[in-house]
Amino acid sequence: MKIVIAGGSGFIGQKLMDLLLNAGHSIVILTRKEKTSSTKVQYVQWLAEGASPENEIKNADAFINLAGVSINDGRWSKSHQKQIYDSRMSATDELLRIISLLPEKPTVFINASAIGIYPASVQRVYTEKSSETADDFLGKTVRDWENKAKQVEAHSIRSVLMRFGVVLGNEGGALPLMALPYKLFVGGKVGRGDQWVSWVHVTDVVRSILFAIENNHVSGPVNVTSPTPLQMNDFGRTIGSVLHRPHWFPVPSFVMKMVLGQKSALVLEGQQVLPQVLMEEGFEFTFPTLKSALEDLLTLHG
Repeated sequence: MKIVIAGGSGFIGQKLMDLLLNAGHSIVILTRKEKTSSTKVQYVQWLAEGASPENEIKNADAFINLAGVSINDGRWSKSHQKQIYDSRMSATDELLRIISLLPEKPTVFINASAIGIYPASVQRVYTEKSSETADDFLGKTVRDWENKAKQVEAHSIRSVLMRFGVVLGNEGGALPLMALPYKLFVGGKVGRGDQWVSWVHVTDVVRSILFAIENNHVSGPVNVTSPTPLQMNDFGRTIGSVLHRPHWFPVPSFVMKMVLGQKSALVLEGQQVLPQVLMEEGFEFTFPTLKSALEDLLTLHG
């Protein structure tokens, strides 16, 4: 297949490129900078003055939208929140414009999303059938982003809204910061400790994206989380166990709020989210348990 990726230079995008190339697919990367293409990877400039990517993309089978300012970088000031929101809206608008002008449409549009669309809760269990949405910054951003992405369906294109959980990897995401205190022997309970962490190994993230492309009856919201979410206290204990470090030094909520501001909600609040669609469709997780994921990331590579 020929697969177009927006946001291919990021943490997930790089892993996805490796997987798709190993599977024999050709890739078009939409980039703001001019880059030299190769046999298997074509770089096409977009979101730059004078760029007309619609003239360079031919016979694409799938579009994948991973574009947007990272929610993990910097404090969530008003200006940074605006960048996070606007970058997602403008990139998706441009992809919709490009697709509308292509004489031969892709069959599927994969849009990155986040489990932040679900309200924080200790008691609730969320699946793709859950209709409640959070009314905070992240909830509004994800809701608006998904609604915009679904506009591609006007072209009779299948849309898949992949709601990523807490993605674990060594090159980015939450794990390096979560593991650091344990490596320094000061790991322990963060906040109350009962908040849920719906995590997923980055390998399973990119495998699930390819799975959604290849399975043409997968559409709509897809929770990309492991089938075994854990509460923060158990999550931390597992990091300590894998690293052979103690889990003893509690970090109170007010400290996290002082350090991270509004962004502290990412670690102090959580949702118990299950990947019901992936499980029903027969997707098999390479790393279904946190212990197996952390042993891969922290001992084999980390």
